[in-house]
Amino acid sequence: MSKGDQLLEVTDLVKHFPIKSGVIVDHEVARVRAVDGVSLTLREGETLGLVGESGCGKSTLCRAILQLTTPTSGSVRFLGEELVGRSRRDLRPLRRQMQMIFQDPFASLNPRMRVADILDEGMIALQPEVDAAARRKRIEALVDQVGLRRDALDRWPHEFSGGQRQRIAIARALAVQPRLIVCDEPTSALDVSVQAAILNLLASLQAKHRVSYILISHDLGVVRYLSDRIAVLYLGRLMQIGRADRVFEGPHHPYTEALISAIPDISGRQKSRIQLQGEIPSAVNPPSGCVFQTRCPRKLGAVCEQQEPPLTETATGEFIRCHIPVEKLNRLAE
Repeated sequence: MSKGDQLLEVTDLVKHFPIKSGVIVDHEVARVRAVDGVSLTLREGETLGLVGESGCGKSTLCRAILQLTTPTSGSVRFLGEELVGRSRRDLRPLRRQMQMIFQDPFASLNPRMRVADILDEGMIALQPEVDAAARRKRIEALVDQVGLRRDALDRWPHEFSGGQRQRIAIARALAVQPRLIVCDEPTSALDVSVQAAILNLLASLQAKHRVSYILISHDLGVVRYLSDRIAVLYLGRLMQIGRADRVFEGPHHPYTEALISAIPDISGRQKSRIQLQGEIPSAVNPPSGCVFQTRCPRKLGAVCEQQEPPLTETATGEFIRCHIPVEKLNRLAE
């Protein structure tokens, strides 16, 4: 599928959360470095997968992109317009162009509203120029597209299964005709048997509506299925980014290599899994040098401990943040 023009450009985005003293309210004693200098782009109709362990900054990065939390510094350009620094009023015209699908479909749906009202709510707020008849026509078309019956519109969220509720959440995101949807672990709360159906639905809706996705997941297998490109985050830093097929073929950042080794191999072949030692360090006091050096099985020594590696471009156009020369990063065994 050919991709369109650039939709989103994120440059050196930083989000730190200050930790204040309990005695002197305005006294900052430390900072949580949730996102630290991330740059990426997204094109029309493209899916960018964001992967990494819990606590690596995936959700915070996307909330900062959508301006649901105020970035500490950096730039977010969406549809050619800078978002950082804008007031809520100035952002409002762009709100309908950026939507989010959350991990828990039950918690994200108002239990006191029928499905029709849930789907109608966003259009009333963000597209007041659309009359009631046009809104009803649109939501009826949406429930058809997400694989629900029309009588679902008159029912309550608790009457549906987890997979059906996620279909409602997807329809709600699409109701205001966005250009970008952030999918925050959209299948992790669902049974394995339902996950594939939801991923197939997202793919078919993308083809129909030409919407772009940022897909957040800790599961590289899920991300590989839907993504055109993959970005790997660790402790708020971008470790690797590139085309999905190239990221899987290698060369790999050692962290990417460990994540890929954890994907189950349904062919039955013996596969060596890389077990990372220890836990992710605190984002309040990240390691010096390379943030991954405390857990890296291929650590070089002092250079990794003292110097942060730059993002280095590979011959095929991917980028890897590692002191190991790209040509010496091993490919995983076939």
